[in-house]
Amino acid sequence: MPGEQPHLYETLDDRFRPCRAGDSRLETLFEGCRWAEGPVYVPAGRYLVWSDIPNDRLLRWDETTGAVGVFRSAAGHPNGNTLDTEGRLVTCEQGNRRVTRLEHDGSITVIADRFRGKRLNSPNDAVVRSDGSIWFSDPDFGITSDYEGHRAESEIGSCDVYRVDPGSGEVRRVADGFRGPNGLVFSPDERRLYVSDSRANHIRVFDVQDDGTLTGDKVFAECPTGNFDNIRFDDDGRLWAAALDGGVHCYDPDGTLLGRLLVPGTVANIRFGGARRNRMFIAADTALLSVVLSVTGTPALPTARRTAARP
Repeated sequence: MPGEQPHLYETLDDRFRPCRAGDSRLETLFEGCRWAEGPVYVPAGRYLVWSDIPNDRLLRWDETTGAVGVFRSAAGHPNGNTLDTEGRLVTCEQGNRRVTRLEHDGSITVIADRFRGKRLNSPNDAVVRSDGSIWFSDPDFGITSDYEGHRAESEIGSCDVYRVDPGSGEVRRVADGFRGPNGLVFSPDERRLYVSDSRANHIRVFDVQDDGTLTGDKVFAECPTGNFDNIRFDDDGRLWAAALDGGVHCYDPDGTLLGRLLVPGTVANIRFGGARRNRMFIAADTALLSVVLSVTGTPALPTARRTAARP
């Protein structure tokens, strides 16, 4: 196929063919992190913010100039980042064991740091629903050593997924039974929540009810090459998953593994961005990479509930 580089695209199902007509090579935007995670593209400023967890900093890449600088340091050993409905940065701070929001005036608001009076473990990834609710995973990755946070005992005693109510600010546990909950994402119509469990090597999917509760827990996909990290959707309902030992996996809505982007090193996090949302940013080991694809990601900013492109 013209423009295809065999060592970048691996096709496992013919339904992956529409995904292969983009760039033939990965572009390196920055090298020099200790452990890169959590990229989020900010459309209003045409820049990307991502985390360098052990170095306790957020970095910023400018799309118009290619310049990279420190966005915030110290930053609480940040991991996952996302945007809320007003375009404000929401960050999971592993070291500070909390989820925060960066206000437009530069101040920081704590969204969640406790559940039933006990400190959270180390929030990892967050997503915002169009109703303004904030959902986040809380494994113990940041308290098992001093590398990505601060060594400590878990006060809660489990690794779970939580929802923060947009009105009251109440923190509610919505899913449990995880070994290491990591990335999470809503389906394009927001009717399902997908959560990767890195230690169990699979992705679970739940049905989202109108009151914010979850039902119908089942395994959506097993990772054949290692561990899943974070996950994202494109506009056609395909799920893209960062796999720590196997690049970026692409799944059909029916759970079939369609193909892979074979990225060198360990892929931690991915995010669609750019002016047309067809640029995938990849946090891999010490580097921030990108590739312009022939598919488009779902919007960075949660807005009114969208209709699924297909069942």
